[in-house]
Amino acid sequence: MLKKNEQFLQIGADGRRSQVYLALSTAAEFRDHLSTFSDYYASLGPPNPENLPEDGKLKSEMMTKDNRRYYLDLKENARGRFLRVSQTITRGGPRSQIAIPAQGMIEFRDALTDLLEEFGTSDGGYKGDLPEERHMKVDNKNFYFDIGQNNRGVYMRISEVKSNFRNSITVPEKCWARFRDIFNDYCEKMKKTSDSPSSITAENNQVPTSNNILK
Repeated sequence: MLKKNEQFLQIGADGRRSQVYLALSTAAEFRDHLSTFSDYYASLGPPNPENLPEDGKLKSEMMTKDNRRYYLDLKENARGRFLRVSQTITRGGPRSQIAIPAQGMIEFRDALTDLLEEFGTSDGGYKGDLPEERHMKVDNKNFYFDIGQNNRGVYMRISEVKSNFRNSITVPEKCWARFRDIFNDYCEKMKKTSDSPSSITAENNQVPTSNNILK
């Protein structure tokens, strides 16, 4: 699957797993690397199962964009040759990756070129330095806070990751202050509740009297 998602290109096997996101400018760089990898693949002889590379890698490149790194590895194993594309977020963020069969790199590059010709290679949006991502672990869940940008402006993506489960929401920058105020309001209300549990318990367990009913 290769499709445009706002100002990003989304590459993945399906809509939920094994997804890699590329800014349009990075997608253009990726397209150029695909040409280089395809030429190198064409120059290789037939696979030899008896002479596989020790780490499986035939050729590697790396791309960087803001707080993301992309690793491109042309690999070979007993099943054949393929291009593995891995996306990581600096300082311990989640890692996602996809695999493209080596013989399909040219077709993939051509499809990517068509998208770039339609949508261009400009990322648009805010041009300043974006804050670094943040990470928080609670019990067996991980929460990631990533700042990105598109033609609509800056946004925060909040991701909940647990084993093979991942769910995300996106909050535009213009809503951050209101988002914070709502969280603060809930925190204050829960703090007041937790500070006086005995009074709340007593109130909940109170048996109505005839006087109370009459009132």
